[in-house]
Amino acid sequence: MCGIAGVLGYNQTTIDPALLSRLDAALQHRGPDGRGFLSYRRPAQIHVAQNPCTLPQGHAGLAHRRLAIFDVSAAGWQPMGTPDGRAYIVFNGAIYNYRELRHELASYGYTFRSQSDTEVLLQAYMHFGPQVLTRLVGMFAFAILDTQTQSLFLARDAFGIKPLYYTSWQGGFAFASEIVPLLSLPGVRRQVHPQRLYRYLRFGVTDDGDQTLFAGIQQLPAAHYLQLSLDTPAPAEPQCYWSVPLDQTSSLSFEQAAETLRSLFLENIRLHLRSDVPLGAALSGGIDSSSIVAAMRRVEGQALALETFSYVAASETLNEESWADMAAQHVGAKAHKTRPTPQDLVADLPRLIEVQGEPFGSTSIYAQMRVFRLAREAGIKVMLDGQGADELMGGYRPHVAAWLASLLRQGRWAAALRLLHRASRLPGLSQRMLLERATGLLGTTQAMQGVSRRLLRSYLYPPWMKAAWFEAHDVVAAPLWQAHGKWLLRDHLHQALTDQSLPMLLRYEDRNSMAFGIESRVPFLTPQLVAFIFTLPEDYLISTDGTSKCVLRRAMRGLTPDPILDRGDKIGFATPEQAWLDALHPWVEDVLYSETAKRISALDLPAVQREWRGVMAGQKPFDSRCWRWLNVICWAAHFEVDCER
Repeated sequence: MCGIAGVLGYNQTTIDPALLSRLDAALQHRGPDGRGFLSYRRPAQIHVAQNPCTLPQGHAGLAHRRLAIFDVSAAGWQPMGTPDGRAYIVFNGAIYNYRELRHELASYGYTFRSQSDTEVLLQAYMHFGPQVLTRLVGMFAFAILDTQTQSLFLARDAFGIKPLYYTSWQGGFAFASEIVPLLSLPGVRRQVHPQRLYRYLRFGVTDDGDQTLFAGIQQLPAAHYLQLSLDTPAPAEPQCYWSVPLDQTSSLSFEQAAETLRSLFLENIRLHLRSDVPLGAALSGGIDSSSIVAAMRRVEGQALALETFSYVAASETLNEESWADMAAQHVGAKAHKTRPTPQDLVADLPRLIEVQGEPFGSTSIYAQMRVFRLAREAGIKVMLDGQGADELMGGYRPHVAAWLASLLRQGRWAAALRLLHRASRLPGLSQRMLLERATGLLGTTQAMQGVSRRLLRSYLYPPWMKAAWFEAHDVVAAPLWQAHGKWLLRDHLHQALTDQSLPMLLRYEDRNSMAFGIESRVPFLTPQLVAFIFTLPEDYLISTDGTSKCVLRRAMRGLTPDPILDRGDKIGFATPEQAWLDALHPWVEDVLYSETAKRISALDLPAVQREWRGVMAGQKPFDSRCWRWLNVICWAAHFEVDCER
């Protein structure tokens, strides 16, 4: 796991090495173990160095910050070149099946100078070309400069676990692992993207697709690659190389499906445990993280010095400490815990905003940040985490409503009534909530067709949002979830995986972990495991009594403690956000009445202030919109974003 960046010049424009130095400095936290630079001048002059000041000007430049995980010796240094000097790579991520690929390439006659996955990836690309991407098991964002074809190849992993952003600046094209370095380039504007601002303010959604909240900066979408000519490096159209198969249905019985999932998951854990440095696991005490630590112990046995890292909430309703303790004790792990306060949040907020680069959905992201800080203090460089399992197997409460909508769409009335009756007994669910959400997903029903435009408009534009501003900027306002086809739960989970939920969670995790020089791995997210789960019948994921992740619960019996597998609640790293903001009332007032707040034209600031006073008086409900107001204002102030036009 590392930080990468690069610049290409338009029309023979040469790159000042000082520009590479500036990009490198903004990525220092991603790679504390070393740095490297490359300058390329057409037609064939390549210079590499550890100090950019020693490089001559060139038509293209690469920068790399190293977090050494595989082969921590100097042999793993980047930018790394092929033996003939034809191509050079800068790589961020980990290829877990690099040993198997190395063995295959050796059979073709390739030789290797290091034990790193970077060298295997470079040689594999030179052999297979872009088709290598479907052979990789891992998380990655990388760039390969090919002096023979005069091209730059950029690629990102199937789920977007590793980030890759790009932009046009006044001298040409540039890319980086994070947004912040690109903001330092001449000609890159700090103007808000109206459509992305709408989706964040109204629904709290970011990071899907190819756009960001900065109008001039794009991201390479998950499962895409991009090829550019060094002669005319104008951004081309990204190409998709993989997608989740949605047209296949498994004939396996439930028991067979659970057995297959267990086998795939344990194999993923085996691969994700490959490391030349100490590793640990984030542990909430939920099914996903507890299953990961249990599988780690099963795969590695007692030889693994297993350490876990947990956030402990002060609120009794959100405190999962007893569950985390149960999971840690079950596998004999050394448990570490962090207990942040609201005062800690305010003190660390500028750093968190800088690290994230874009607004985030809730203060739970701060709890995650503290967990990674704790891990770094304990000397850990690799962590395993359960991201993706909820999106794959219906772990969130709204997924139960999607299952209800799917049963209704299929005409399975008895099963729908049974689900409505039984699921309403689960924490956080009620019959009214389930019916409202299910009806909302079934947008083509007669009831929904009769909804007036005025009601729909009031839903899409709450009073604190200026509809006129968004409409003047050609923003498309539409409900977040769209129902398609017959299998609505499967479709709902696919949207969560690719658009509505997982992309932003992966961004939060990448930035929070890399801020402390930690490689965070997510073993639920491999193409093979994801493709398998999307072939399963919907009732293998959520039962007709509302129990989520049924097939995972069955698969992990005998490994994960039964009381954890039988949990009916869903908490995660939830923070007592309302209590925190209550305690920070003076700070909240300062933000909402600040000069920056007045310059965010999309907000009806007097309405926002009235809403907040109503929340404090108990007259208005508290929800995540409150944090979104605060976060977008703090973000705009920190990065000096133009939100007025």
